[in-house]
Amino acid sequence: MRNIFVPALGALALAVSAESARADDFRIGQLAFQSCTLGEKRADTLEAWCTTFEVAEDPAKPDGRRINLNVAVVPARSPKPKADLLVFLAGGPGQAAIEAYPKIEAGFQPLLRDRHLLLVDQRGTGGSNRLACPQAPEDVLDDAQGSSTDAFRRQAEDCLAAVRDHADPRHYTTSNAIRDLETLRAALGNPQYNLVGGSYGSRVALSYLRAKPDSLRSVIVDGVVPQDEPLGQSHARNLDDGLAAIFAACREDKTCSARFGDPAATLSALRLKLREAPMLVTLPDPLTHAPVTRTLGEFGLVGVVRLYSYAPESAALLPLLIDEAAKGRAEALVAQGLIISRDLGKQLAHGMELSVICAEDAPELRERPEDEARLIGNLLPKLILAQCPVWPTGTRPEGFKQPVVSDKPVLLLSGEWDPVTPPRFADAAAKTLSNSRHLVAKGRGHIVLQRGCMAKLAAKFVDELKPAALDASCLDVLGRIPPFTSYLGPQP
Repeated sequence: MRNIFVPALGALALAVSAESARADDFRIGQLAFQSCTLGEKRADTLEAWCTTFEVAEDPAKPDGRRINLNVAVVPARSPKPKADLLVFLAGGPGQAAIEAYPKIEAGFQPLLRDRHLLLVDQRGTGGSNRLACPQAPEDVLDDAQGSSTDAFRRQAEDCLAAVRDHADPRHYTTSNAIRDLETLRAALGNPQYNLVGGSYGSRVALSYLRAKPDSLRSVIVDGVVPQDEPLGQSHARNLDDGLAAIFAACREDKTCSARFGDPAATLSALRLKLREAPMLVTLPDPLTHAPVTRTLGEFGLVGVVRLYSYAPESAALLPLLIDEAAKGRAEALVAQGLIISRDLGKQLAHGMELSVICAEDAPELRERPEDEARLIGNLLPKLILAQCPVWPTGTRPEGFKQPVVSDKPVLLLSGEWDPVTPPRFADAAAKTLSNSRHLVAKGRGHIVLQRGCMAKLAAKFVDELKPAALDASCLDVLGRIPPFTSYLGPQP
C-alpha cells in the first residue's frame, strides 16, 4: 500500500490544478498519488492519478486480513477545482470502476470541468482483491446454462475454491463497500461526494444516501435499481418489454417490416427450432480469424438477443441477426455471442456478484410461474438460487431493502427501452426522494448519461443542485435509431 500520511486541509489539498496533474507525485489529504494512464488497451489512453488504499476485509476485525483498494483520480479541467469530489460507482455487480470508466468517459466530460473524479474498484473487483471465477457463467452460447442447476452449483463451488485463499466472500457486500468509501473519504480530507452510480451502482449510491447522507452533496443514478427490487427478479419481464419496443420499431419501419416481417414471431419460431435441433455453426473467430465451430442452441440465441438489447446501436441489428439465423445463416449471430462472452468474462468478477446478490437479494428472490413463458423465463433466479447455498453469505443492515427516504438532491436517469432497469424502476425510487427529478432518454437503452445532452444536464444539476429547475427540452431531439436492414446499416 502506498499510504503516505501528511497533514493537509481537505479543501486546500483537493484544489490541485489540472496543470499539476502532470506531476509524477502529488497528494490529496493524506494520500500520495502517482501519475498513471487508464485504458492501456485503448489507442487514446487517459491521464489520471493512481494509488492504493488499505482497508480491513472484515470491518469488525481491523487487525485481521487487510486488502488493497485500487484508486484513481481523473483531474478536473479547471485550475481551481471545487473541494467536493465526483465518485463513479460501477455496475454489475462485479464491474470495476477503473476498468469501466474509459468506455463511458465521454459522459463525464461536462462534469469534469470543475471537479475531480474519484474512481475506486469496489472490493472484489478489478485491482481490489478481485473475486474472479475460473469458469463463470458468462458464455452466452453455452446451452448448459439453461438446463442444469447442478452445473450452476459446480460453478459456484469451483469459484469458491479459487478465491477462498485470499478472500472471505461474506465481506464483499454493498454495505462494506460504502464503509470503504467512507474510510477513504476521511483519508482524503473529508470532502463531500457527488455520487454517479450506474445500474448496480445505483444501489450503492442509494444505500450510501441512506447510511451517510451528510457525506454526500448530490446523487445521480443511471439505470436505477429500487432498493426493494431483488436483482434478477424482474429481468424476464423487463427484457420482454424492451424487445417489444425494439421489434415494434421494425414493424413500423416500411423497409424493415418488408424485409423481416415480424421479428418477434421469427424469434419465437427460431427458439423452438433450436430447442429441438441446435445448429452447428462454423465461422472465422471474430478476434483471431481462425476457424471455430460452435453449437447454437435455444439459450445461446436468447443470450445474444438479451445482451444486444441493452444499447440501441446493437438492438438495431437484432431483426437482421434473427432473420439471418432463421434462414440458416447464423454466423453473424454466433460471432456476436463470442465477442460478448469474452467481454463479459473480462469485465465482471462473478465471485463478487455472488457475494452481493446472495446476501442482499436471494432471500426475496423467487422463481415465478408467470415468467416461465417469457424469453429468459426463470433462468436468472434459477441460477442464483442454485449458487447461493454454496456461497458463504454475508449480512445486510436492517431496513436495507426498504425504499430510501431523502431530501438530498437526486437526479434519476433512464432509457425508454432499457431491458433491465426500465423507467418504472426510477419512478418507484423517486416516490420517496422529495428533491429529485427523473429524466428519460427516448429510444435509448441501459445507461444514458452519455446520450444526447444528458451529460450537460447532469453537470448543471451538480453545479446548481436544483433538479426541478433543469430545462430538459434538449432531450426532445432524441429518437429511435433505425433498424439495420442489411449489414451496411439502415435503409437510406
